[in-house]
Amino acid sequence: MRTVYRLFIAGLSPLTSHLSLLTILLFAQPGVAQIKIGAVSCISGPLSTFGISSIRGARMAIEEINAKGGVLGQSIELVVDDNGSKAGETARIARKFLSQDHVVAILGDLTSSSTMEAAPLAQEAHVPLLTPSATAVSVTKVGDYVFRSCFTDPFTGRIMARFAVDHLHARRGVILTDVKQDYSIGVSAELSSYYRQQGGRVLQEYSFSSGDTDFRAQLSSLKSLQPDVVFVPAYYTEAALILREARQLGIKSEFVGGEGWDSPSLISVAGKSADRSYYTDHFSPDDPNPLVQAFVQTYKTKYGTAPDALSALWYDGAGLLADAIRRAGSAESAKIRDALAATKNFPGVTGNISLDEQRNASKPGVIVTIENGHVKMVERVEP
Repeated sequence: MRTVYRLFIAGLSPLTSHLSLLTILLFAQPGVAQIKIGAVSCISGPLSTFGISSIRGARMAIEEINAKGGVLGQSIELVVDDNGSKAGETARIARKFLSQDHVVAILGDLTSSSTMEAAPLAQEAHVPLLTPSATAVSVTKVGDYVFRSCFTDPFTGRIMARFAVDHLHARRGVILTDVKQDYSIGVSAELSSYYRQQGGRVLQEYSFSSGDTDFRAQLSSLKSLQPDVVFVPAYYTEAALILREARQLGIKSEFVGGEGWDSPSLISVAGKSADRSYYTDHFSPDDPNPLVQAFVQTYKTKYGTAPDALSALWYDGAGLLADAIRRAGSAESAKIRDALAATKNFPGVTGNISLDEQRNASKPGVIVTIENGHVKMVERVEP
């Protein structure tokens, strides 16, 4: 059945009345109503490969949902903004989302430090914030409107330590920590403790800061200790340089990192120096799970490259928010919050997602290795 709209506007010319009719029809058409979700990530700046992947994954999820009719009879609009990898920008963007865009939920941010800028603002406004990738434990402690759909830093630290002891038989280790990143600090703390519990010995802990480009002082010192393993829970920007300089100095130790390594830039900058290194991650495109392989093929077709962990995490995060709106039966933020809190066994490409009482996800991780410039899955690790 076709809906017919009639309009009579006194005092207007036929042409003006006709244009007014077209304007009203444009905004009155069924299906044009949109539910706005804000998405903030680091699309430019030092961590831009992460940011680009994250928004690609989120957009793909929303496009698929809208192609199937959207949610509650409405399409979803993903309002995307870029923090430029700059401190303070996420807070500004979050305020814009809340006061100007009037979003019903926020997706992001990507890193823990940036997410901590937005979380208190979302909590104060009673608008749910879901980060697909910020792993610091402190994030969800901000309040009951703050959620996380990835695992946390302690899990990363534990599986790094366990892999080093059980698979590499590495009993003597050193740790390199980026003291400017909450992610690196959080992983290192659990890694150091758990490695010792598993029978490992931490010979020394070294520090550096995001943006550093010369690590020879730390590497020269640790070389003299002859560790079995060097743990580098950092982002790819610094990890690539550390790997390259370490091999130039003749360091033969095994290197183990976290999900912050997951970028093509790590391999392009480190080159052969990245080979035979390992890192933990949330996802691998090599996973034979049919759900994962379907996602991988669709992503490759759309973007011309294989998805990384950030694209998969944000694909799941956007899908989970849409699912919460559907389950809430409403686009009201408070009801979306309650639906998110009740999430059980959401079928994500990064694993089934269930949120606990602290609004954190319990889910598996993977260990990958770099061989001849290619990343390969080693094993899946259950929580």
